[in-house]
Amino acid sequence: MTMQATPTFLETLAQNGGQTLFAAENIATLQVNVGKLCNQACKHCHVDAGPNRTEIMSRETIDKVLESVRRYKFKVVDITGGAPELNPEFRYLVEEARRSGSHVIVRHNFTVQFTSGMEYLPEFFRVNRIEVIASLPYFLAQQTDAQRGKGVFDQSIEAMRRLNEIGYGVEGSDLLLNLVYNPTGAFLPPDQSAVEKDFKRELQSRYGLTFNRLYTITNMHISRFKDYLMRSGNFQSYMDKLINSFNPGTVDGLMCRSLISVGWDGRLYDCDFNQMLELPLESGMPKLIGEFDLKLLMKRRISTGDHCYGCTAGTGSSCGGAVAKG
Repeated sequence: MTMQATPTFLETLAQNGGQTLFAAENIATLQVNVGKLCNQACKHCHVDAGPNRTEIMSRETIDKVLESVRRYKFKVVDITGGAPELNPEFRYLVEEARRSGSHVIVRHNFTVQFTSGMEYLPEFFRVNRIEVIASLPYFLAQQTDAQRGKGVFDQSIEAMRRLNEIGYGVEGSDLLLNLVYNPTGAFLPPDQSAVEKDFKRELQSRYGLTFNRLYTITNMHISRFKDYLMRSGNFQSYMDKLINSFNPGTVDGLMCRSLISVGWDGRLYDCDFNQMLELPLESGMPKLIGEFDLKLLMKRRISTGDHCYGCTAGTGSSCGGAVAKG
């Protein structure tokens, strides 16, 4: 079947009165992908992470990351993977980033707590005042296990309970536990505030669990989710849905404008999605963490592709959830 021609993201941006994307004046976040090794192999994963992946950020590269953190005083260090906790240098990176004064976010999948040697995680998070952002597809087992594997839901509930017990996501505590919701199919996420209310009500009433915020994130047509769309014959209809839902009001708040992404091998990218597509920074920009130059990177033009429609559809999508008000 011949696919329809898709307008480029920049063409759509121009048609809606926009210009080429440039970095914001303030880059506050250094997002660090420490590897593709994960204890799960989720169907929607744009990283294509899993138990058999061998890409792991080395201690040498982590030291270069930390040099940039100390030099440029990043407000936020956002650590992701894979399951970032499976990197042998994870504790070192977290402790040194905290010692440098950065607020540290860890992108957590809950079930990694049940991997051998990971029992320390809840208390480690607490001691280092880590903001935990954890993925939970739904508040019922059937939908969660369908996306992430049999038994994932029960382990996630138990892991969340462990975090609640030490103060995470509890009213009056400064220990932040935020959840991430991805749709389980080829459609956009619903209104973020409505989903958050549903999750808070159901997790409290069914399991006695609490959390701070819920972020809705659009499934990106990269890697496994793209393969699913192609196999199921939904790729073009999904692209049409994203393009037709383009919202100019999301552009100013796109995450690529206020962060730099570092790959497991030290390469620099505009965002985590560009990293997975190996879409490099524009010509003339530093390419490796050892060459990091914040002043130069703040002047960069963002590299774009059709995946950018995923971040600008509806109320938008970012590492912090919806970008624009619905």
